[in-house]
Amino acid sequence: MDMFCCHTVQDSLLRSDSRFTNYRGILNWIIILLILTHAHLFLDNVIQHGFLIDLRKVLEHLMEDNYNQTSVNLLLAANMFAIAALQLERSPACKDRIPFSQLSSLNERYIREYMATVTVVHRQPALWRQCHRTAGIGVCHLHTSSSHASSKEHYKVLVLGGGSGGITMSARMKRKLGAEHVAIVEPSEMHYYQPIWTLVGAGAKGLASSGRPTASVVPSGVKWVRSRVQEVNPDTNTVRTDNGMEISYEYLIVALGLQLHYEKIKGLPEIKDWVKFKIGSNYSVKTVEKTWSALQNFKEGNAIFSFPNTPVKCAGAPQKIMYLTDAYLRKTGKRATANVMYNTSLPVLFGIKKYADALWEIVKNRDIQVNLRRNLIEVRADRQEAVFENLDNPGEIEVFVYEMLHVTPPMGPNPVVKGSSLADEGGWLDVDKDTLQHNRYPNVFGIGDCTNLPTAKTAAAVAAQSSILDRTISKVLKNEKPDRKYDGYTSCPLVTSYSTVILAEFDYNGQPLETFPIDQSKERRTMYHMKADVMPHLYWHGLLKGFWGGPGPYRKIMHLGMK
Repeated sequence: MDMFCCHTVQDSLLRSDSRFTNYRGILNWIIILLILTHAHLFLDNVIQHGFLIDLRKVLEHLMEDNYNQTSVNLLLAANMFAIAALQLERSPACKDRIPFSQLSSLNERYIREYMATVTVVHRQPALWRQCHRTAGIGVCHLHTSSSHASSKEHYKVLVLGGGSGGITMSARMKRKLGAEHVAIVEPSEMHYYQPIWTLVGAGAKGLASSGRPTASVVPSGVKWVRSRVQEVNPDTNTVRTDNGMEISYEYLIVALGLQLHYEKIKGLPEIKDWVKFKIGSNYSVKTVEKTWSALQNFKEGNAIFSFPNTPVKCAGAPQKIMYLTDAYLRKTGKRATANVMYNTSLPVLFGIKKYADALWEIVKNRDIQVNLRRNLIEVRADRQEAVFENLDNPGEIEVFVYEMLHVTPPMGPNPVVKGSSLADEGGWLDVDKDTLQHNRYPNVFGIGDCTNLPTAKTAAAVAAQSSILDRTISKVLKNEKPDRKYDGYTSCPLVTSYSTVILAEFDYNGQPLETFPIDQSKERRTMYHMKADVMPHLYWHGLLKGFWGGPGPYRKIMHLGMK
């Protein structure tokens, strides 16, 4: 694929001539098809000429038209096809050229610059002059916020929760209805991209890279109620916050996430100094860096990793840090005197057989001890002992002395949801698994970890759900029946070392639903780059902006329409 051809098409996109405006979307897809059909040549040009970086010119022009959806799809698709090209292994990728991670980093600079700030301030010179950036993050947002607003307010759409599901649905509802009709309730001042905490706990990423001020991710113009939800009454269409505010709504989107229960592990709440007792947990912003401390301070003995007897978010995370620990101990020459142990309450290593088979081979080859049906019930920090119950023989306990302990806490439904009539018998938000509409209250919808959807609770699932929920709400607003169904798509990038990942993707039925036309059960370096470098970009600049609805459309292209 000649770079002249690419730039010719690209230049045509940049023209303001109405002749090209009418065909802009078609030309975007021409570029995508060129990338797909000439993937190996595309890779050479990407690395040598930085074509991905040049896409910023297209993006800048199209952003003037209010986040043209096709332009965003183009940029995301180009990144995904770059990964595909690397997988094809038809060219000497990255040898004596720009490393992919560096290219990704350069591309991030431009994505941040244009997607974070241009639409807000591009046509407002006064605001442009006032706007400044901190650590490369656009901080000039025009949304309103309040921690003690008037006692009563009303919105057409009220979103509960400012996590990934809440922010993306706020962005989508803003475009659908207008910012003045949307409000979001979230008490936290910081928003975190939690999937990267696996790498933070292993020292591969810094904690600061995972967080941004909530003010910078709430869509501009959307009312941000900086308070905690205290009560939801779907019978009166009202929500009460902990500062006494009452908000009424026409439509409610619940995205409150789940609750971590460290306190359910005996002895753990009393431990004030986790670093001293070599305990960590990648599931909390307060404890993730303690995992890295425990790993660095490891001398010899048992490195133990637990998985609780409850539903969890990102079910692969407890063993991801185990593989990274094994890799770190080998790198530092300590593996010979270490026993890496995975004690899981599950009867399997992983829920999807295709990936479980691959993981069993890894633990066997790396001499990792796996104990199934073992549930952590107590930590005796003064003796550095971890107590596990044998779930196949209730009442039988096993005590292990540890040199490092990674705790995955028990988890449960959000207490606000659990205490309302919105919950099912287990306390989870009761929604239709196809449409994400509540089963009893038709003006209530759910997304993410707080729901009873029978699929793994991941950010990838939220992305796929957001697209379906957007369509569902559009139909409900028109008094029509929802016509799109969520297939349960979710994904878990299983990090198996500091440079490899098994990219697990599957549906409601536990069947692989893979995006790339390769065997994703194999450890691959390029999938690690996707996890560490590409997915954060998709999250901050695609999902949270309400544009990334999962890889479904790209999967069809990758598989030539056969999936």
